[in-house]
Amino acid sequence: MRLWVTRPALDAASLRAKLIAQGHEVIVEPLLLIDFKDIPTLEFDNVQALIATSRNGIRAIAATGHVQAIRQIRLFAVGSGTGATAKELGFHEIIEGPSTAENLLPVIRAHADIDGGALLHLAGTHLAFDLAGKLRQLGYSVLQHTVYAARAVCQLPAALLSQIVTGDIDGVVLLSPRTAQTYADLIRAYQIEHAIHRLVHFCLSPSVADRLSQIQIDDVRIPQRPSIHGMIVLTGQITASF
Repeated sequence: MRLWVTRPALDAASLRAKLIAQGHEVIVEPLLLIDFKDIPTLEFDNVQALIATSRNGIRAIAATGHVQAIRQIRLFAVGSGTGATAKELGFHEIIEGPSTAENLLPVIRAHADIDGGALLHLAGTHLAFDLAGKLRQLGYSVLQHTVYAARAVCQLPAALLSQIVTGDIDGVVLLSPRTAQTYADLIRAYQIEHAIHRLVHFCLSPSVADRLSQIQIDDVRIPQRPSIHGMIVLTGQITASF
């Protein structure tokens, strides 16, 4: 299959390599572009743990001098990818949860003390799940700093658009609700719904697939668990039958 990977560029290389190893041809064309924000001076004296719901939260803090001061603080990370990025940057105590912010909530509850100090969420501008709000409802003190922004692209490259229209793309990989929404918006803007209904849409979770309800598609595949490993299982299954 020829697959279009829509993941931001910094995270796409590993996924691309796995897909190529399965025998797929891979086109990487991100639908979200990541910008790190200027981060003001942060205080960590009363912080018992950090929360990273994306690798980009860790990367953003690493781009400042703050990372030197916080490597000793416990870090709750969404998914193994975020955990691996934190490990590469020298964090010592990393507790990994499942690959969504919502599923990280019970992990934090199991390991964080309500009276043990604040939790600091390194957040992006767009959040699929209000983790900080849910933690506050449970009685935790939560600080949330926006440290990066994900900008949706507003157009597709001419070469990729041509491949979609001519049927040279067989599938698309969508890993977040906002990416799927951007995809659906672009498909409608270019008026190419007729060209994508036959594509296999690999969606990380039901919430990702839900964003495709506005366009006509025939084949949506969702892993049993929302993880890159689950996605690779799906793409491996279709390799054998394609």
